[in-house]
Amino acid sequence: MNAVITGATKGIGRAIALKLASHGYNLALCARTEKDLEVLKEELAHANVKVFTMVADCSNKTAVLAFCKFASSSFDQVDVLVNNAGVFLPGSLLDEPDEAFEKQQRLNVYSAYYFSKHFGKMMRELRSGHIFNICSIASVQTIDNAGSYSVTKAAMYSLNNVLRKELAQYNVKVTAILPGSTLTASWEGTHLPPEQFVQPEDIANSLYSILNLSSGVNVDELILKPLNFNL
Repeated sequence: MNAVITGATKGIGRAIALKLASHGYNLALCARTEKDLEVLKEELAHANVKVFTMVADCSNKTAVLAFCKFASSSFDQVDVLVNNAGVFLPGSLLDEPDEAFEKQQRLNVYSAYYFSKHFGKMMRELRSGHIFNICSIASVQTIDNAGSYSVTKAAMYSLNNVLRKELAQYNVKVTAILPGSTLTASWEGTHLPPEQFVQPEDIANSLYSILNLSSGVNVDELILKPLNFNL
């Protein structure tokens, strides 16, 4: 089995890469920093799977399409796509700079659109595969001080639902994962205890469990929240 993961070197993406590699998945991974990709590749060496890495800024369409081509040439087929690359820039919608919205739109929506079109067409032809979109609880409820982030994650959630409807007839599954506050780099420096957060490993374990359900069932969406629902 072969999986493509975007934004793979930190947080949720890293946890998913480690989980899938431990279960024999070959991986094509991208991130913005070559050193981080090298470190992750070394971590994955013990898993005895093929790991292909490429530096790619997923806010740049040319870089996204280049990684699509790279991953496609690395595998004869892609079984799993994880659209994980994204960014959270806090701010109120009325007061944040326009650039905050534009950057989050490129990373949180455009990249998932281009990746899903490219690999979705491959999966459609093979009549198999699974696309996961790492959305957010902000996709379905308004979060304080997360103006553009909420808008772009809602758009990503809508993209997920359109993809699911279009691909279901070809036996391709599409799942939105909507985490609440997750202990990633976005919370760096927090004084809150780790147990008050969703852990990246929780998302990775859930994703792998979904992959192992029977062929006739699709998990449309999965919401994971901290027990403290205010987070």
